[in-house]
Amino acid sequence: MQSGELSRLAGVSSDTLRHYERLGVLPKPPRTNGGYRDYPASSLDRVRLIQSALRVGFSLQELATILKMRDRGEVPCHRVRAIAGHKLEEVKQQIKDLLAMRGQLERIVKDWDARLARTSKGKPALLLESLSKDVIRSNPTRLTEKLKRGRQ
Repeated sequence: MQSGELSRLAGVSSDTLRHYERLGVLPKPPRTNGGYRDYPASSLDRVRLIQSALRVGFSLQELATILKMRDRGEVPCHRVRAIAGHKLEEVKQQIKDLLAMRGQLERIVKDWDARLARTSKGKPALLLESLSKDVIRSNPTRLTEKLKRGRQ
């Protein structure tokens, strides 16, 4: 099947297919006499596998390593399990960090509500300026950095 049909069936763009080929997660297909990519039917399953793995946190680099191993006849199951276990621990830590951030924000918002209630209409409550004291008390630098790394 040609790239347009594969991309339509898989729900990805033709550019995504070419990107997957460059990274080695999707084998380069043979070309037709006209120069078009001619993907085997198994490519659809491969793209769906890639998409599923990406949704649960695998990176394209990790998938490239794993899928190249599979393509050589190796059995990377233990490696896949180890990567997934590591990702699970990262997610658990991110949840802990988010819960801590939620608690901090709840305290800040409560404090700000009290500040606003005490502040005369038209006068500044200096809400953002109060953050430095609150933030220093809870040391969220580690939390913020971890959350940023988690989004990359």
